[in-house]
Amino acid sequence: MSEKLWQKVVRVVATAGAVPFPKDYDRIIIEILQNLINEEQARLLLHFRKPSLNMAQILERTEGEFEEKDVKRLLKELLAGGVLVKSQSRTTGMDVYRLLGPFPGIFEYTMMKGETGEKQKIIAHLFEKLFDEMTDRTQKNYDAITSQFKKIREMPTARVVPVEKEVKVGQEEVIPGENIINLLDDYELIALTNCYCRHEKDLVDNPCKVTDEKLNCLLLGKGAKHAVEQGFAQPISKEETIKILRQAENEALVHRVFHVHLDPKREIEAICNCCKCCCGGFELYYRGASPFFTSTSYLAKVNREDCIGCGTCVEMCPMETIELVDTVAEVNEDKCIGCGVCAHHCPEEAIHLERTGQRYVFVPPIKLTAD
Repeated sequence: MSEKLWQKVVRVVATAGAVPFPKDYDRIIIEILQNLINEEQARLLLHFRKPSLNMAQILERTEGEFEEKDVKRLLKELLAGGVLVKSQSRTTGMDVYRLLGPFPGIFEYTMMKGETGEKQKIIAHLFEKLFDEMTDRTQKNYDAITSQFKKIREMPTARVVPVEKEVKVGQEEVIPGENIINLLDDYELIALTNCYCRHEKDLVDNPCKVTDEKLNCLLLGKGAKHAVEQGFAQPISKEETIKILRQAENEALVHRVFHVHLDPKREIEAICNCCKCCCGGFELYYRGASPFFTSTSYLAKVNREDCIGCGTCVEMCPMETIELVDTVAEVNEDKCIGCGVCAHHCPEEAIHLERTGQRYVFVPPIKLTAD
């Protein structure tokens, strides 16, 4: 009965997120879940075949199997464990409990507190196994899987917001909504938490090559409220937030904005300051597991007369999209994500960002060569 339970619950969890996981990964996801939850909690999760439920719906679905006090206890445990999140419904104002998918979702919440115990190390290594399996699957079926990814290339999981002081075209200020600082004005609550990606890399003894800073991921709005209530994050002021963003820019990190349910039409849930070696989309792209795709509104442009060919931009570009051609920097526009890292760090100010209007960048996963 226990084996059947885990086979059922893994399918519920694997399909709960905005990015569902095929059955190929069930074995490793079961291992992750078994290190996070017990069988009683797993049985409750079986009732989340609709990922978001309010308390009345949960009690109705579990009637005859769980007493109300046990349902409330289990929900509290699952919230604290980072398997469920709670927020208020936009339409009814009622508390809604949402089941998270494996990644993004459970991965982030299990790494968010920065805990370093044996349990966290086991979970981190299991996620590494999951990412390795994703790489193997992509590489073995590269053409077919890349073709599938292309079908969803206009549904990116995040958008890139460039370095604030570089978002000018000539003397004109761009649309304020694109300014990373102005994005904060719509949110009363901002919360600071650990970079879950870099923390996971620390736990598997593969630390970040770009920065030593871990405490620089930002949660906004409802996501911030939940994370603070459950001890995953701490509230910070807008002034503190700006300092963190400025430090991230100086360390060549990329501002990436994530929306609720990965839907750009909904409110912002998080702002991550990403490096190329550890963080989400970048890391999976470089390991050949998935494409890098995002929306952006900018493109890096080089003033050839001012470029001295120092190579700073080549070294710092997170997408490795710049090269020196006859000692002058040249941007591969198909791969440029408009992050502004090159412009911010160019010692000669020979690069600027040109506003393009919204565009989607889709870069196929790296094709690895056999050893």
